[in-house]
Amino acid sequence: MLTEILFYAFAAVLIGAAIGVITSRNPVHSVLFLVLCFFNSAVLWLLIEAEFLAIVLVLVYVGAVMVLFLFVVMMLDINIEKLREGFVRNAPLGVLIALIVVIELYYVLWVKRLGVDVTGGVAPLPEGYSNTQAVGAVLYTEYVYPFQLAAVVLLIAIVAAISLTMRKRPGLKTQDVAAQVAVRREDRVRLVKVAPEEEK
Repeated sequence: MLTEILFYAFAAVLIGAAIGVITSRNPVHSVLFLVLCFFNSAVLWLLIEAEFLAIVLVLVYVGAVMVLFLFVVMMLDINIEKLREGFVRNAPLGVLIALIVVIELYYVLWVKRLGVDVTGGVAPLPEGYSNTQAVGAVLYTEYVYPFQLAAVVLLIAIVAAISLTMRKRPGLKTQDVAAQVAVRREDRVRLVKVAPEEEK
């Protein structure tokens, strides 16, 4: 009973945060709403006893990927007014995708009509079972190549984000490290000998 209450509470917060991601006018606020989504998703993972996946979701997505998203959004000069110009043009496609998602949710939420028994709940795990070991065994045997490919894609995304922030812009002040290292005392400090004033 307590598990169901926690599930519905965190699921409601998750849905509200997801709506905030797509309706927020400020891109930084959207990223923060997405962080809240990930935290609530991690709690839902905990409720089904998948502790490893929950902590990975917090560490990897909230601790690394979302921080990267936040820095990219804050460093890029996003013209919000220009982004809003295409809202009306893309609205029909958005409505169509939303209808497809609603239909899929309908079939998922009413699985009893498909003959699936959902009243039994989650099957209890045997003593000494480790979902971390099970995930690792599958990840590094059957899916080792997709796992490495995902790492390469993330590396390319990081390099692309850095290159976007380093583009040439008028009035942008850049740091010349070589000039700073090669500076001499004579270039910055000038000693002036002042004659002492005579006492009257």
